[in-house]
Amino acid sequence: MLTVLKQSWALLLGILFLMVGNGMQGTLLGIRGEIEGFATFEMSLVMSAYFAGFLFGSRTVPGLIQRVGHVRVFAALGSLISAVLILYAAAPHWALWIAMRVLIGFSFSGVYITAESWLNASSTNETRGQALSAYMIVQMLGIIAAQLLINTGDPAGYLLFVIPSVLVSLAFTPILLSASPAPPFATIQRMSFARLWEASPLGCVGIFLMGGVFSALFGMAAVWGTMAGLSVGEISTFVAAIYVGGLFAQYPIGWVSDRMDRRVLILALSAVGGLAMLIVFALQPPFVVLLVGAAVIGGVANPLYSLLLAYTNDFLDNSDMASASAGLMFINGVGAVTGPVVTGWLMESTGARGFFLYLAVLNVALALYALWRMTRRPALSVEETGAFTVLSPTATPVAVEAAMEAAHEEAEDHQADPQGPQQG
Repeated sequence: MLTVLKQSWALLLGILFLMVGNGMQGTLLGIRGEIEGFATFEMSLVMSAYFAGFLFGSRTVPGLIQRVGHVRVFAALGSLISAVLILYAAAPHWALWIAMRVLIGFSFSGVYITAESWLNASSTNETRGQALSAYMIVQMLGIIAAQLLINTGDPAGYLLFVIPSVLVSLAFTPILLSASPAPPFATIQRMSFARLWEASPLGCVGIFLMGGVFSALFGMAAVWGTMAGLSVGEISTFVAAIYVGGLFAQYPIGWVSDRMDRRVLILALSAVGGLAMLIVFALQPPFVVLLVGAAVIGGVANPLYSLLLAYTNDFLDNSDMASASAGLMFINGVGAVTGPVVTGWLMESTGARGFFLYLAVLNVALALYALWRMTRRPALSVEETGAFTVLSPTATPVAVEAAMEAAHEEAEDHQADPQGPQQG
């Protein structure tokens, strides 16, 4: 890990600043929208727009990088992000915010693709898994730190929009001034949905459902908080609890997943997440219990994402990993676009707690589907499966492909030396 930090500290520091900026804007818009008098469904469209832009960016930015290069794309999209973060406060209208969120989602997708390409190119076969783990940890820490910064100013003012803009601008300084050369880049062709479905129906359905879960957590948690009457401090604490739960649950769940039928773990985790959200929906508990619920759903959703990728990877050849990663991310993106819209509709229909109903339904649906799939296909032996690699739901196909490769390499190393240490 020290080798990874020494080689990639500038990139990881830049990603940390980027995630602080991105984490602040999601929570801040949810709070500011209530102050501006936007309807819940209007805010759900605003939040959904980010994921629409992100999905569009993941499809088009690779071609842009091939035409003009990593550095130009990185700098141009970074400047656009910084500008949009300022414009939110200057033009507080939900329709304009939708357009801005599409732009900023597109830009963040391009920035992540570029950064992940750099990270992957600077890693060796021996360090790639560690580099991806460090990348995920930095992303989580950035979002958690963002929630602390939300409490340093008035959401009705201008300062809280300036802070993420400045942080995003600063993020590019260590990256662009580092000595690492821009890596070669090739566009990734998407595997057909029919082939993906043939490889892993559970992976396809699960990735789609987790896209909806993650976009609701990332986009609508603050909207729920304002609708429920929580203070700014309570909202930021609730959002932070989601990512703290995810950060601490990834590694133990990954360790377990390498030693059992992954479908059983997918079933168990989604059932726990669904039950926790149903309890919160039905009982409307005090804030302390809400924090526990936030940590539980975060501790379920983030590992489930990595777990579903690992499970799908178990049925793929090395030659299929690149195209499969692009296809899986498209499925995930479609689920993410629909998540905030459906959540907003439920919240308008059933009240603020519709947020938890949506999360419960998707988790229960995944648990039931996993249970049904267990009757349709025999389990792979532990020796036939790849290794679990921690990955954030914000990852692009570049990181997903790298994670799949790292998992295959680790599994092959373990088969060659079964007495050696196996990392989750």
